[in-house]
Amino acid sequence: MSHLGARPTPLNIAGATRSMAFGEFLAQAFAAFRADKVRATMTALGMVIGTSSLILVVTIALSGKQYVLAQIENIGTNLVWAEYEGLVNAGANASVRDYLTYDDMVAAEQQVPEIKAATPVLNLHERIATGGDKELDILVLGVEPSYKDVRRMRVVTGRFFDEQDTELFNKVCLITQKFAEVHYGGNELALGQHLKIVGVPFVIIGIFRESMETFGRSEIQDDTILIPYTVARRLAGTQSINQIYFTMFNSDSVPAGTRDILRVIKSRHRPESEYKVDNLTDVLQVAEKTANAFTLILLLFAVVTLIVGGVGIMNIMLATVSARIREIGIRKAVGATRIEIELQFLTEAVLISLVGGLIGTMLGLAIPLSLRLFTDIYMPIPFLAALIAIGVSCSVGIGFGVLPAKLAAKLDPIESLRYE
Repeated sequence: MSHLGARPTPLNIAGATRSMAFGEFLAQAFAAFRADKVRATMTALGMVIGTSSLILVVTIALSGKQYVLAQIENIGTNLVWAEYEGLVNAGANASVRDYLTYDDMVAAEQQVPEIKAATPVLNLHERIATGGDKELDILVLGVEPSYKDVRRMRVVTGRFFDEQDTELFNKVCLITQKFAEVHYGGNELALGQHLKIVGVPFVIIGIFRESMETFGRSEIQDDTILIPYTVARRLAGTQSINQIYFTMFNSDSVPAGTRDILRVIKSRHRPESEYKVDNLTDVLQVAEKTANAFTLILLLFAVVTLIVGGVGIMNIMLATVSARIREIGIRKAVGATRIEIELQFLTEAVLISLVGGLIGTMLGLAIPLSLRLFTDIYMPIPFLAALIAIGVSCSVGIGFGVLPAKLAAKLDPIESLRYE
């Protein structure tokens, strides 16, 4: 293809006198780009920005989605919990509570094959001395050693109590990381210290924290203390428990396991007693829907950028048609068909979009790849999004290149030859 406003070369005229192959359209498109590199570069820049934005948007959205789901999974996607809610239509028995018991947990473990592990939770609200004259209202939880894995607690310093501590009724406890920092000056300083619960001295053997911050929305508070369940049961003098936590073998068995646990518990208590057995399935679904909606909104912004780039391509191609009217007339005069003229300009538009899309794709993938290679930050690499972005950029080139191509093909050859 010739330079703007110049006469076509003999090679170009000869090419117009016969049916042109696709390779010739490409060659002429590249020749047009070389004739005006600045115009081609500025036109492709819109597609570069749009395509790289689309890939980066998908990358950021996927990273955000993975982060949110990972945080929820740290609580435990296989987690199911049960608790007593009260009585319905109890009549004369309304004052008689029907709390969960340790035997309910054992029965559920025996009758529900989906259960991998379980732990009771017995709440003791006590006022304890932490040194000096200070006394605090503390939540003490009596749990079993399996609580650490079921609730995915992390032992920061020291150890969790084991089966031997439970069987021997050892007076040992774990405190939260914040409790250790505020009242003992740090994790290491808190280890081995003694504190009294219901007048009984306990030794601190470990410091723990939740796998993710729940901001007080779980049973763990800032000043929570964990002690063996057998010891808590003796101190409380009751067989009742406040919650039971279960973990299933896999997340697929959570819905069925939740229903079966509720069935087992209700079968062991009075009909008017109400129990709540729940899991995180709904939370995960809401989080995933929210993340998907966020991704969609960001994608719309990226698509708008691509459309703006497409409008730029159309404007440039319309200007190109105006600048090459005489050339088009010569091509038609020597035998070029309307379809060949259309394909010529359409090829240029698609090529600009494709080149811009490829460059934008490489730029968009370079950032997550660099972060994964040179830092500890893990970002997903959306190769599928890259392919889609290239396809979209080509589609934009076709969509916005059709109008200039058709206008060029409709030009009257005689009027075009007279054009100055």
